[in-house]
Amino acid sequence: MMKNHPLTFNYDKHGHQYASYRRTDSRIAKYVVAALSGAISVLNVGAGAGSYEPEDKYIVAVEPSEVMRNQRHTHGKPPALIGTAEQLPFDDDAFDASMAMVTIHHWQDLKKGLKELRRVTRNQIVIMTFDPAALDRCWTAHYFPELIQIEGSRYPSIASITETLGGACEVQAIPIPFDCKDGFQEAFYGRPEAFLEKGVRASQSAWGFLASDVEATYIRRLSEDLESGAWDKAFGKYRKLTTFIGSLRLIIAKP
Repeated sequence: MMKNHPLTFNYDKHGHQYASYRRTDSRIAKYVVAALSGAISVLNVGAGAGSYEPEDKYIVAVEPSEVMRNQRHTHGKPPALIGTAEQLPFDDDAFDASMAMVTIHHWQDLKKGLKELRRVTRNQIVIMTFDPAALDRCWTAHYFPELIQIEGSRYPSIASITETLGGACEVQAIPIPFDCKDGFQEAFYGRPEAFLEKGVRASQSAWGFLASDVEATYIRRLSEDLESGAWDKAFGKYRKLTTFIGSLRLIIAKP
């Protein structure tokens, strides 16, 4: 999250079931593994419950939330250090590579955090995030307009990330599989019924910033349109897509 951004999600309060819905999807993980090729030691910042950490690397995880750190144990991940991206307790060039998976929009000072990543990383920095300019590609922009506006205000632009990191940056648009195991919003592009489950919404931080009456209105409308067939008439094509190119991006920055 950008410095002084008013929308700060409290994972210690709301993140207790996060790892049950936000899991590594092996098909997306292939892109992360490929991006980390050649690295032996990898720093994972904003590591959460450990999604997308390669099993064949020496991983050092940093995570500020106690609730999220505790969820690593149930998923067989090594403990995470307490810390934030803006103040990494490591020497210069301490790691071969570093990774930050769907976390940079939570940081208090994006530029400082990215510069810290570059300071402690010898080679590639791999960041998974969402492109705010592409959030309107999914039908959710039609049903949850205020939610998408909130998301757009939280995610930094791809250009702001690459400009801060410098060096040679590659941006990959990642295809999202129909039965994606990682429960971010676009993961359910062809399974709209999932949004009727409160646990699914609770694992997507943007819903935490939406007024409860607005959320109720959105979900009631979606439920009614699914029951009447109106959703399928307008957006049924999404159910037939094996993959969807939405706003999910992988940034690979080399010095």
